Amino acid sequence: MSVRFGIDRLLAEPKLRAPLAGRRVALVAHPASVTADLTHSLDALIAAGVNVTAAFGPQHGLKGDKQDNMVETEDELDPVYNIPVFSLYGQVRRPTGQMMSTADVFLFDLQDLGCRIYTFVTTLLYLLEAAHGTGKEVWVLDRPNPAGRPVEGTLLVPGQESFVGAGPMPMRHGLTLGEMGHWFIDHFKLDVPYRVIAMEGWQPEGPGFGWPESRIWINPSPNAASLNMARVYAGTVMLEGATLSEGRGTTRPLEVLFGAPDVDAKAVLAEMQRFAPDWLAGCALRECWFTPTFHKHAGQLCNGLMIHAEGPFYDHRAFRPWRLQALAFKAIRRLYPDYPIWRDFPYEYEFERLAIDVINGGPALRHWVDDAAASAGDLEALAARDEQAWLQASVPHRLY
Repeated sequence: MSVRFGIDRLLAEPKLRAPLAGRRVALVAHPASVTADLTHSLDALIAAGVNVTAAFGPQHGLKGDKQDNMVETEDELDPVYNIPVFSLYGQVRRPTGQMMSTADVFLFDLQDLGCRIYTFVTTLLYLLEAAHGTGKEVWVLDRPNPAGRPVEGTLLVPGQESFVGAGPMPMRHGLTLGEMGHWFIDHFKLDVPYRVIAMEGWQPEGPGFGWPESRIWINPSPNAASLNMARVYAGTVMLEGATLSEGRGTTRPLEVLFGAPDVDAKAVLAEMQRFAPDWLAGCALRECWFTPTFHKHAGQLCNGLMIHAEGPFYDHRAFRPWRLQALAFKAIRRLYPDYPIWRDFPYEYEFERLAIDVINGGPALRHWVDDAAASAGDLEALAARDEQAWLQASVPHRLY
């Protein structure tokens, strides 16, 4: 059965578009905001007669041309439609009152990865908070969660909120952005006229395990280059807080468990298998070599492990990327007790906390890695409790 995304339904069903008549409409979009025939949502909405008066680009920009974190996009005027294109990753990350004054209804059409740290989910919260109490409407044109329904990771600790941590959710949250908007409104008690243009025919646990086989993959951000990346990202993103390479500067970024010029990948894999063999399930790990052209270890030959959560190697229910990445850190710490794993640099505008703690929503994972006496069961107990709590909070908001 073919799947229709929110944008496709909005364009195909006049009844859904009717409330937009005579109103000013803004679109939040990026390069993966396309229809089934690959027309960009901005072009398709204007062609359908929707009165689009402004557009917004999230991190990496409306065009998706900004490669790395903390590379900002400026506001601009669209040269074709002569409408303002506001950056939500430039001078501001929250929409200003002036930006909000440009429209009555805000259509949010971003492809997500189903991971707390992927900043589009935070951008949705900030838009809802900016609309709170103003009467401005927010509609999410829903798209799949390519990681599917599995939930994994510890909950963000109160007080650890950031642009990569919108609220007390785990790393892998199992919701679509349309569903997440319902949770945000309920959890933060927001007063927003909110609507989800739901997908038709999406089966989160059907063929493709979240990503429909009838749709091609388009990078929602420059380093989200494949469905494999979307599946492993809830683990590999933690490498952004480490000195180990996540594969930036290669053609398969964020699909490696680590890479470094001074780490023996075979030895790390053997230590992982000794320490917590169950956490390796659901994928294949393959030793690899790469020389990043930029970013960490640029120009240096790195030894690492490539993750294949795809094809015959992928078991959707067994694969747990957050635990897998935690295990890689633990194995490196056990083999190289003095290795400087944790990267100390400003991360997503957080200047005080270590990047790994910002990414993981608290220091628990780092403390577990660095504690020589900590067992796999210790982290399992922490995560299992939090995962259960999140399921209880989030399942009532599921639409599919």
